[in-house]
Amino acid sequence: MSAAGLLASCRAGFERECAQELTAHARDAGIEGFVKARPDSGFALFRPHDAAAGLAFARRLDATDCVFPRQVVRCGEVLADLSVGDRVGPIAIAAARLGGAFRELFLETPDTNDGKALAALIRPLEPHLRRALSKAGVSVESEAAKERLHVFFLGGTACLVGVSRIGAGSSRPMGIARMRMPRGAPSRSTLKLAEALETFVGEAALAKRMRPGMTAVDLGASPGGWTWQLVRRGLMVTAVDNGPMDAALVDSGQVKHRREDGFRFRPPEPVDWMVCDMVESPSRVCTLASAWIARGWCKEAIFNLKLPMKKRWEEVLRARDIVEEALAGTPYRLGMKQLYHDREEITAWLAAGRR
Repeated sequence: MSAAGLLASCRAGFERECAQELTAHARDAGIEGFVKARPDSGFALFRPHDAAAGLAFARRLDATDCVFPRQVVRCGEVLADLSVGDRVGPIAIAAARLGGAFRELFLETPDTNDGKALAALIRPLEPHLRRALSKAGVSVESEAAKERLHVFFLGGTACLVGVSRIGAGSSRPMGIARMRMPRGAPSRSTLKLAEALETFVGEAALAKRMRPGMTAVDLGASPGGWTWQLVRRGLMVTAVDNGPMDAALVDSGQVKHRREDGFRFRPPEPVDWMVCDMVESPSRVCTLASAWIARGWCKEAIFNLKLPMKKRWEEVLRARDIVEEALAGTPYRLGMKQLYHDREEITAWLAAGRR
């Protein structure tokens, strides 16, 4: 099994955008192929016309650079008609063809209602599969391994077996960051910023880039879900919104509430961070965030882009073009991702300087 195909997990309803993005990456790499993406299935599958070229492409593609795919896995053909009496045997054989040692094992399903029901059915298979893999000479707990093993179930008797590179994708099954709603946060939107900080910065780097005493501006802050994340990390926050803010946040002594339009607000002095979750067109929000970086008003920015119902991939490309034009000649870093806690939107991170 050559594992030349690419399986991309995504939010249900965004299969078309996932397929468009995979096709764009393949085209940029000079790879021809086709994508299968059934609406509301929660995944897309790219198959190259040339297996050898496709394998090289699959090994290079970094899922962390993708917007709509949450996780990208190199996989072979579908294992279909698995016997209910022995589903793990064929899976172990397929895994052995991909390698003898992996960092960890992920049993996954599409992130759909059907997938959730399927997950409950396959969960008891994991200990049996681990034993079968061990008998086949496959380790799934090798700290030195550079890949993880994925078994993606399409149904009770069908799955895809594949691998992903450690560091080139999500460290969570299906690329899903499941976070609990923290006590005291004024809205569930707080989870979007928490996931964004983990995705784009990482907890280890946050210790240096979000230290107590640093400053931030939250545009469109009401009622304070994003401000709460900044306050809990010790930042001094200017919350900009004509709407009300959570009283406990204002009473914390770390928040100044400015009842102003987020698009018209200008900081009296530069800050370390700007965050923005305003309901506006992606182009307008991108223009605003780019201006904050270009004018030196902040060092890093995280902002949400509310996507239209149609031509969502095209809107992403347009947003990138806006940033590129606004920051022409200025070194910058840009990341975009549809996070698990996003819905009809994506989250972007923009920072001044090079990596």
